[in-house]
Amino acid sequence: MSALFVKICGLRTERDVDAAVAAGADAVGFVFAAGSPRTIDAATARGLAARVPAGVLTVGVFRGQPVEEVRRLAEESGVRGVQLHGEEGPEYYEALRAEARTLLRATARHVERCGEYGEDLLLIDAPDPGSGKPWNWASQEFTAPRGHWLLAGGLTAGNVREAVETTGAWGVDVSSGVESARGVKSPDLIRAFIETARG
Repeated sequence: MSALFVKICGLRTERDVDAAVAAGADAVGFVFAAGSPRTIDAATARGLAARVPAGVLTVGVFRGQPVEEVRRLAEESGVRGVQLHGEEGPEYYEALRAEARTLLRATARHVERCGEYGEDLLLIDAPDPGSGKPWNWASQEFTAPRGHWLLAGGLTAGNVREAVETTGAWGVDVSSGVESARGVKSPDLIRAFIETARG
């Protein structure tokens, strides 16, 4: 694995996936949560995940969905990771733990350390998720958690290096910051983001 873990999220096409893998992404995310311009169905995700080599983690992203639906979509799509991006409690992680998938917990709240809910990776999103507005990383209101955590929210090739150096993040997650239009990924921006993030 690379020194800095990089996840490219909200992928919807073969071109997106191939660009992220070729650029060296450690993980790629497919959105199953409703209401996003990046949402895809399980059959599409399965086809895309099949293009991803074993060394790159495929992640299904969910928000506020019943655990049975999360389990079903993860199985149907074949993703190897599950990211819960809502108010899901520890019982979700316990229920999903048996399937040997990598579990990611996404939150915009202050968290002391990764693993409090039983997650493998913690993702710290911006205070207003999906807005494209980042944290003020240098402010006292932002405190980095302990353990394996990813910084997300408002990251672009123009600010990711500063964000990593300021926060000491173990990894980063980007979606809108590598798009040429809402929901449309740019291979050039994906490449630039990963190259810059790793400095």
